[in-house]
Amino acid sequence: MSNKPKIIDLFCGLGGFSQGFEKAGFESVLAIDIWKDAIETYNYNRENKIAKNMDIKLLDTKMIKEITLKHHITGIIGGPPCQGFSTVGTRNVEDERNYLYLEYYRVVKEVMPDFFIIENVKGLLTLNKGMFYNDIKERFGALGYTIEAKVLDASDYNVPQKRLRVFFVGLRNGKKFEFPEPLGYKISTKEALGDLPSLDRLSNTEENLYYNDVELTEFQKSIRNNSTEIYNHEPTKHTEQTINIISMIKDGGSIKDLPEEYWNIRKYNKAFQRMNSEEPSHTVDTGHRNYFHYEENRVPSVRECCRLQSIPDDFIITGSKTSQYKQVGNCVPVNLAFNLALQIKKYLD
Repeated sequence: MSNKPKIIDLFCGLGGFSQGFEKAGFESVLAIDIWKDAIETYNYNRENKIAKNMDIKLLDTKMIKEITLKHHITGIIGGPPCQGFSTVGTRNVEDERNYLYLEYYRVVKEVMPDFFIIENVKGLLTLNKGMFYNDIKERFGALGYTIEAKVLDASDYNVPQKRLRVFFVGLRNGKKFEFPEPLGYKISTKEALGDLPSLDRLSNTEENLYYNDVELTEFQKSIRNNSTEIYNHEPTKHTEQTINIISMIKDGGSIKDLPEEYWNIRKYNKAFQRMNSEEPSHTVDTGHRNYFHYEENRVPSVRECCRLQSIPDDFIITGSKTSQYKQVGNCVPVNLAFNLALQIKKYLD
């Protein structure tokens, strides 16, 4: 048994949160999610298949004791589903998924780890006049945790994507957690994706994909992770009309680049935006697919979305293509999790 600090990942998805913490020297001993596709991806990419496809409500006292008798659990991490909190679409205080953080609380109360982290959309802070924000601080505070919350932008932490999420960090030792400082350099989409092969020029019969022969950025070197093959990098078939519409949008442009008759084609308020090659990407979502490659007339591939989430190239996403996009869009960016994990380690006794 290793001496690495042990963590449990609740609502783990494909495991971005876990990966970041493991990269920083932690060991995941249990991960759970109700979505089978995400659990299959999580376990497919590791020898120790610790992830369980189950409803958190079924993680009972007996199962928790089995884990805690075997391991000292240093931390619990996770992002309860956020659909009811999200500022994208209709926000609904009564959405039953909003209350899954109470199941997270139940597990923390039974385990009493040295720390916990909750990740969620920033809308959680303001929904129903901050009801959930205040309840989280009061409820976990009553367990003896000192809690700090802050909205972080993933692009500040070696992630080539503008992604705002709130993080609650609770420490049991009475110390006040200070979030990691921004790294001071933002990675552009071109720096992140420029070594991946063009899909515009990919022939239908070509089976093997090879990296472009270019001088690699530091991000590209690290994200390749010694991978020799490129997975999940397949083009999406667009109609000629869609390709024509995308072609009219400039690098970093938006629907406003199109003639006015196109402005009402999509109701989504961020539809038809092209990535800016010189800036971090828009937020990778779960399948709206309204953001286009900075150069090619198409939506990003699943692998490109993985890059924008700082998921290593040797990590393979399983399931249908629609499922793959959703899994990646729900993921906590690996490098953001890594930087949080490094900061957490400074506070552990």
